[in-house]
Amino acid sequence: MQNTGTDTTAAAGSATPVPTHCPYCALQCGMNLTPVRGGTVEVSERADFPVNRGALCGKGRTAPEVLAPGARLTSPLVRSGDGALVPAGWDEALDRIAGNLERTRARYGADALGVFGGGGLTNEKAYALGKFARVVLGTSQIDYNGRFCMSSAAAAGTRAFGLDRGLPFPLEDIPKTGCVILVGSNPAETMPPSLRYFTELRENGGTLIVVDPRRTRTAEQADLHLAPRPGTDLALALGMLHLVVAEGRVDEAYVEERTSGWEEARAAAMAHWPEYVERITGVPVPELREAVRLFCAPEAAMVLTARGPEQQAKGTDTVGAWINLCLATGRAGRPRSGYGCLTGQGNGQGGREHGQKADQLPGYRKLTDPAARRHVAEVWGVDPDTLPGPGRSAYELLDALGTDVRSLLVMGSNPVVSAPRAAHVEGRLRSLDFLAVCDVVLSETAELADVVLPVTQWAEETGTTTSLEGRVLLRRRAITPPEGVRGDLEVLHALAGRLGVEKGFPVEPEEVFEELRRASAGGPADYSGIDYRRLAEENGVFWPCPAPAHDATRPDPGPLAPAHDAAPPHPGGSPAPAHHATPPHPAPAHDTTRPDPGPLAPAHDAAPPHPGGPPAPADDAPVPHPGTPRLFLDRFATDDGRARFAPVTHRPSAEEPDEEYPVLLTTGRVVAQYQSGAQTRRVAELNAAAPGPFVQLHPRLAARLGAAEGDPLAVVSRRGRAVAPARITTGIRPDTVFMPFHWPGEGRANTLTNPALDPTSRMPEFKVCAVRVEPVR
Repeated sequence: MQNTGTDTTAAAGSATPVPTHCPYCALQCGMNLTPVRGGTVEVSERADFPVNRGALCGKGRTAPEVLAPGARLTSPLVRSGDGALVPAGWDEALDRIAGNLERTRARYGADALGVFGGGGLTNEKAYALGKFARVVLGTSQIDYNGRFCMSSAAAAGTRAFGLDRGLPFPLEDIPKTGCVILVGSNPAETMPPSLRYFTELRENGGTLIVVDPRRTRTAEQADLHLAPRPGTDLALALGMLHLVVAEGRVDEAYVEERTSGWEEARAAAMAHWPEYVERITGVPVPELREAVRLFCAPEAAMVLTARGPEQQAKGTDTVGAWINLCLATGRAGRPRSGYGCLTGQGNGQGGREHGQKADQLPGYRKLTDPAARRHVAEVWGVDPDTLPGPGRSAYELLDALGTDVRSLLVMGSNPVVSAPRAAHVEGRLRSLDFLAVCDVVLSETAELADVVLPVTQWAEETGTTTSLEGRVLLRRRAITPPEGVRGDLEVLHALAGRLGVEKGFPVEPEEVFEELRRASAGGPADYSGIDYRRLAEENGVFWPCPAPAHDATRPDPGPLAPAHDAAPPHPGGSPAPAHHATPPHPAPAHDTTRPDPGPLAPAHDAAPPHPGGPPAPADDAPVPHPGTPRLFLDRFATDDGRARFAPVTHRPSAEEPDEEYPVLLTTGRVVAQYQSGAQTRRVAELNAAAPGPFVQLHPRLAARLGAAEGDPLAVVSRRGRAVAPARITTGIRPDTVFMPFHWPGEGRANTLTNPALDPTSRMPEFKVCAVRVEPVR
């Protein structure tokens, strides 16, 4: 393979910072790393990366602390005869994993083997893990923790638009729109550097509407805060659409020209009149009307959702209702308008595109599609008939442990803390015949394992991630990992060899990415026109980015290829036929209401969005695709190019309050911790800012309980009990309590949460369940 200059490992004391990206959330903020003594790095500002422009939150700034030997694993661990985890050599640990996987398969069959991945894995690791499960193990039982993150938004986006990419436009478009409705998202705490986009929106004269049952730090910045009862976001969206129709605000021409299914969706919405919606949600009718007015008044507007509406047993329909609002008002597939999902995990977008999801093959292909199976099997050098079919979703996989699934390999996930009904999941993990965990630290899940493998972290490895914008990025290795630590790709290579597959699992990330390019070619998430050199030179490339049809990196993509060459399903990507070249009702290029004409596809083809653009080709070389920052401007990625309305209606949450459990619980994050806390809980500065769990409740509820600030409270659901100190505030509804989910032990919020699943996305209902709250005397 050619040297693309991506090996940037520097010696301690080197004066040359290594440009890379933060290991935490889906913003993937740019940062520079300079090696220092002790095997760690110093973080400094990287102002050239456009998403964060040098700004970092406390988590990103302190990320190097987890590199320190005292915070992380540096040797494999194996379960000894007396039940303790003890250090071991790599060969012993790998032999033990391979032997147990082989014995389980021989006794119970391939589907008795499970694989559980993570949304923080690089694209290369996620791709290799999916391939390992299906080719080496032959199992269908693979899924990942990203199912718990944005799967409902992905399902709704695919249903409406024919394609799921978290944001169909870059973050830089947010300040240029006229209004943003932010539903169930608290970026001030979950991704602080992004808050400036919403601040700039308001500085530019736009308005911000926040929908959240709590008055969060983000809600405090809003022009209008709607505080619905948890689990009623679907009714709220339907009530707003009812008012859009009743007040004559539907963009009839847009609906006629660019959508289908309106009549059914309209009829469903009209059954949700404002007073009825107020009774369901608790949001007053005047606030509903004001939200509709603010959203419809400007020429352009956006709806952005996050886990609030998505982590519900009706999450797909809830997101679909917000998409309906965008479609009815002509606010999708137009400049500075659209629906988007604020993806959470560091590689939550890329992690769901390349094969570690139960029903998916690389390139966001469907595992049930015969053409997709043929294409990927050809890249992998296997018979397509040998590829297993779809397996269980994440919670269903965890629930099957110890019964149908007897051995499990976990890579980059901590379900003991992060899964719903966590005490039950912990019990299922304990019931396994064999558990192996690859992780940076000894997480609560790793503590249960028979073998634990210490693997490299973001500063010690090169690889790609895909941000919430759909921007594929290059993380660069800045330091050498400690002796005794190996990369996940090395682990999969070694296990594959021990299980009889000697080839097909390279250890070099760039080599894996080259294969990923070929596997994704012609698929919805087409990376075939992207390589490491472009990522380094252009500060990332937005997918889809197909290689030219005759490029050697895109060999025979099969039946899906004509979709790119003749009529691309990704508007704004490859040049479209003439009759799709211009969206309906375009603003003139010189119109001052549209200061950025760049979103139109022809502008992208003429002027790439990245400074410098792709490398200039030789006269006889194929012209590289510039990438696709903005989707759907010419057509949607459906068969007929039209967006589809979803005829959805409100339904209650899976678990409503009753006499025994009269209060609603919702969960979320705090600014100083991240996900299950496995890494951030090892950073002193972050622990000082957020030392443990708490129960946030309204003064009226506290008074009924006789509770004062800091008093221990027990929160009890049908699944278990959690105890944490009271935090009393008027910034939450009186019928609701909130707990952050970063901690294990008696304050573990996910002990309480409901695993009721969305019928489409298989998302558990993390965001609403019935509880009672009791003082601990």
